[in-house]
Amino acid sequence: MRLPQLNVYRHDRDTRALITLAGEIDLATAPLVRTALAACVSDGIRTVDVDLTAVTFCDVSGLNAFLAASRLATEAGATLRLHYPPPVLARMIEITGAGFLLHEHHAARPPSRWVPAAAGSAL
Repeated sequence: MRLPQLNVYRHDRDTRALITLAGEIDLATAPLVRTALAACVSDGIRTVDVDLTAVTFCDVSGLNAFLAASRLATEAGATLRLHYPPPVLARMIEITGAGFLLHEHHAARPPSRWVPAAAGSAL
């Protein structure tokens, strides 16, 4: 049996939290996401930023977890913002009209710092 492959890191500063997710978000790991985001709200965090840079896969279970967390945050007067979603999640957000989840400046992944050298070129 394969164990869930998702790491969840939380860093708080006053009433803000940065949640960094690394790995895959699917049916097996979405409960970890829900729990981490709900804990932020219950701990009185007012702004939750979720860094998805290291997420390699996210299915509809992940989208549902983010939507549920957003609703919970809104009801508590808090804000949830996603940063750098993987392409599959960004597409699901676009198709479903859930763009309100995205932080406007981080709707796309940052460009890779590594650029492969052209064949036969010197570094």
